[in-house]
Parts: sequence; structure tokens; C-alpha cells
Amino acid sequence: MRVNDTLEEAKKIYGLIDTIRAVFWFIGIGTIIAGVVGVGNIMLIIVKERTKEIGIRKALGALPSEIIWMVLQEAIFITSLAGLIGLFFGVGLLELVAAPQIEADFIKYPKVDFVTSITTVIILIVAGALAGFIPARRAANIKPIEALRDE
Repeated sequence: MRVNDTLEEAKKIYGLIDTIRAVFWFIGIGTIIAGVVGVGNIMLIIVKERTKEIGIRKALGALPSEIIWMVLQEAIFITSLAGLIGLFFGVGLLELVAAPQIEADFIKYPKVDFVTSITTVIILIVAGALAGFIPARRAANIKPIEALRDE
């Protein structure tokens, strides 16, 4: 008499699924960190190139909070646009390539959850704001006389 214990096999499969989920989280978080560093560097370059403009704004009476908000808006716009393009590209690629090609019993129709998509976009916006905060503070601390003297 032979008894097939499917509980052990199920535990192995669930362990594999948990490992795959952890790898995806690691890759996703690493990608977001790389994006934050990239956007932060871009914003530092933008602030450096626009030093004279920021100095003129401050000389005309712009508050540091207005300068910070100006830089943060740009950082949020860049990350939001890039995130939405990436999201649309990924979903489009899934619809074009993966959906017609997958004919397995355990994957009926691969799709992207709407709540996950919105959560991802919100995380990207927050990450963009964090990426732009240090360059924004640097821009707000620029002294007008030094900025106008800078070449």
C-alpha cells in the first residue's frame, strides 16, 4: 500500500513561491533605490545648471520654501512620468507577449492588479520627492550674490 503525502510537496511549492516573492521584492526595492539615486543626481545637475536663475529668484524675494517646492515639483514630475511610462510599457508587453504565449493550467491569464499599479505609482511619487529633497535644500541655501557671480 502506497500513500502519497501532498502536504510535503505543497510546503515545498509554497516555500518556492515565498522565495520567488522575496527575490521580486529585493529586485523591486533595488530598482527604486537606483532610480532615487539617478533622479537625485539629475536634480543636483539641474540645480547646478540653474544656479543663476535660482539666485535671481531669491534676489527678487523668493522664499526658500518656494525654491524647494519648485525643485520638488520637477523631481516628482520626472519620476511620475518615468514610472507611468514604465508601467504602461510593462503592462503592454505583458499583454502582447506573455498573455498569448502562456498556456499552462496554473497560469490562466497573467495580469497586473490595479491596486498594485496605483500603489506602485504612489511609491514612485514619494521616492521622487525624497530624491529631490536634498537638491532642493541645496538650491534653497544658495546665496543670491554668489549665484549671480557664478559662471
